[in-house]
Amino acid sequence: MDVVSYSSAAAPLSLVLSSSIRNPNGILNFTNPSFQFQPLKKNSYRFRLVLVSCVKPQKLGLYSANVKKVLNWKGKLKQHFPFGLVRFVVGVVLVMSVSIAVSRTPSSALTEENLLFLEAWRTIDRAYVDKKFNGQSWFRYREDALRKEPMKNREETYTAIRKMLATLNDPFTRFLEPEKFKSLRSGTQGALTGVGLSIGYPIGFDGSPAGLVVISSTPGAPAYRSGIRSGDVILAIDGTSTETMGIYDAAERLQGPEGSSVELTILSGPETKQMALKRERVSLNPVTSRLCEVAAVGKDTSRIGYIKLTTFNQNASRAVKEAIKTLRSNNVNAFVLDLRDNSGGLFPEGIEIAKIWLDKGVIVYICDSQGVRDIYEADGNNAIATSEPLAVLVNKGTASASEILAGALKDNKRAVVFGEPTYGKGKIQSVFELSDGSGMAVTVARYETPAHTDIDKVGVIPDHPLPTSFPKKEDDFCSCLKDSASACYLNKVKLFSSLGQINYGLAPIILPCIYG
Repeated sequence: MDVVSYSSAAAPLSLVLSSSIRNPNGILNFTNPSFQFQPLKKNSYRFRLVLVSCVKPQKLGLYSANVKKVLNWKGKLKQHFPFGLVRFVVGVVLVMSVSIAVSRTPSSALTEENLLFLEAWRTIDRAYVDKKFNGQSWFRYREDALRKEPMKNREETYTAIRKMLATLNDPFTRFLEPEKFKSLRSGTQGALTGVGLSIGYPIGFDGSPAGLVVISSTPGAPAYRSGIRSGDVILAIDGTSTETMGIYDAAERLQGPEGSSVELTILSGPETKQMALKRERVSLNPVTSRLCEVAAVGKDTSRIGYIKLTTFNQNASRAVKEAIKTLRSNNVNAFVLDLRDNSGGLFPEGIEIAKIWLDKGVIVYICDSQGVRDIYEADGNNAIATSEPLAVLVNKGTASASEILAGALKDNKRAVVFGEPTYGKGKIQSVFELSDGSGMAVTVARYETPAHTDIDKVGVIPDHPLPTSFPKKEDDFCSCLKDSASACYLNKVKLFSSLGQINYGLAPIILPCIYG
């Protein structure tokens, strides 16, 4: 701690500056503002003052002059007032003198690079979920970094920010250079230029990274047409191994100018494939739908509305509402919401879509280190489909906002969930833009389902499995409800009735995902 101390005991008055406050730039740094009064003996106190500011060495002459003036006044005051009162007044005047002088120090001591670093530091200080900051003093880290980390140019500042975030030991909290920040934002706005993959970190059985896993492959996009599916592992991109590659770096490599090519090494089951994909503009249309007519007893026909939601971009809730209204115009009497291979997206869109199906009830609990800090609930104002039977389809590619939606519908007994345990990402990130166009994805909370289930690294457990051959294409969905002889046949009565949970055990541990 950098300390200025004043002693009013019998020893001569002294202004003590700790050696640690003098740095190579000749600046004195004072930290942690506080006044501490420590009793020394009867009628004697030590005044300890710690100031937040910066003092240039050339100013010290002014402070010395002020001290001399105060000492001269002390001698004159002793002739007219009790000695104890004189000591107290002198102490107060010295404190005020130093405080005023320091407070007038210009802010130019901090460079533009320092200010950008501090902007990132403040963002973490205010928003990060763990207020213990992985067991470190966050204020001390700031002071140490400003003294020790080189920040002479923008790249050095970016390195200092990355190093700061690494101390949190949180793979979800990441720094994004301006281009990567733009890339992340484009993935939530409806379109990007790439190959149509959503990727994440897999964890091997020994806990070591094993490349990058394909969470989902956008139907119709270059990767999908080449046969890349969820669960495949990307071993290399343009010859560069992905074993230690970050997902934002990988996304940047997968994206590029329209018409350009990217070489991928893919592990699909036991087979390793080399393939070249041509990038194109991938439209992230979040919803497709169709009507399935299924014969029932007698002459009746069941009309089931199938809705496939592939991502939670800014168009998602509006598109779901439009699909429901279109299917309703065809007199559907039940819905199927397919969330398989939906790797998430915008948290608010997940909340809005849950409100479409629920007239009341908790959607999700937002929690921090102190417990529940916020509750999102349905109030019925946006509900348009609360009465028809609903089935939800999930798999290991169902992640993040998809899990919030599936968990809300399951715990509120609004839907029957079919499939396999989901992705298991129980943390929420917010994206913050910094003043130079760079940004940070920051873990701001964790969440629990309405039944207070923490799904992190476990996932949402479905009510029933799907037949192993159940198709993912909406065009094939209806045939599995119609043909009882088909291997994928699923009786519509079972589809909309809950017969209790099955025990799947733990889902694979997979970390965050991003588009490329």
